[in-house]
Amino acid sequence: MVSLANVQFGEENEDVRTVQKALIARGHTIPDGATGYFGEQTKAAYQAEQRAQGFTGSDADGIPGCASLTALGKSIGFPVDCAGVSAKGAGRLSLAQVTYHDPGDDFGEAAMQRYARKACELTGMDPRFGVPALTTIAHRESAYNAPGQRVNTWDVNAHGSKAADGHALNCSRGATQCIPATFAAYHQAGTATTPYDVVACMCATINYVRDRYHVDQSGSNFAARVQQADPNRPPQGY
Repeated sequence: MVSLANVQFGEENEDVRTVQKALIARGHTIPDGATGYFGEQTKAAYQAEQRAQGFTGSDADGIPGCASLTALGKSIGFPVDCAGVSAKGAGRLSLAQVTYHDPGDDFGEAAMQRYARKACELTGMDPRFGVPALTTIAHRESAYNAPGQRVNTWDVNAHGSKAADGHALNCSRGATQCIPATFAAYHQAGTATTPYDVVACMCATINYVRDRYHVDQSGSNFAARVQQADPNRPPQGY
């Protein structure tokens, strides 16, 4: 059994080694061999496998998803467990599926900590790392989801046709300020389809930083990789 949660960029374990052996058996090149470490060589090999399976564009990014890993496992002979992870694509929405209703979630630091714990549970992130990182982002991006701070109508993203909430389509929204296209691409299966929902927005943020900044599965390097999540460094957009 190979767990998708273990086969992520930056991880080193036997599940990665199993996948590396499978990629090599499928004819993909990993110069250093099956080391058990998921680095750039394995990412390139996995990207080649995704393309061989018919994935294109952003769906062939070298980051394992449930569908591609399951297909690889079937071709070689190992089962895959996708529980606990929403890899990019697993809960993906089209932009047309994103909704813009504000459910009126709570605001304030304690509320953000509570929502962050739920987001960590849904995405398989260790709350010791995920909760403070997400709470810091929410503080800096939306003043802890304060009313009036849940949509950004003044930065460079604030353009496009009007969405159902009356604001430009590309405005960042929600506690951790997701652009709708990003929210759709990194949406967590089973969560709300509006970025104004705090848990849904935080889950999409987790999936995004794992992909964009190579934050590991546990989130142990979340604050190190994403400056906006580190209270000991100056704010910086992410």
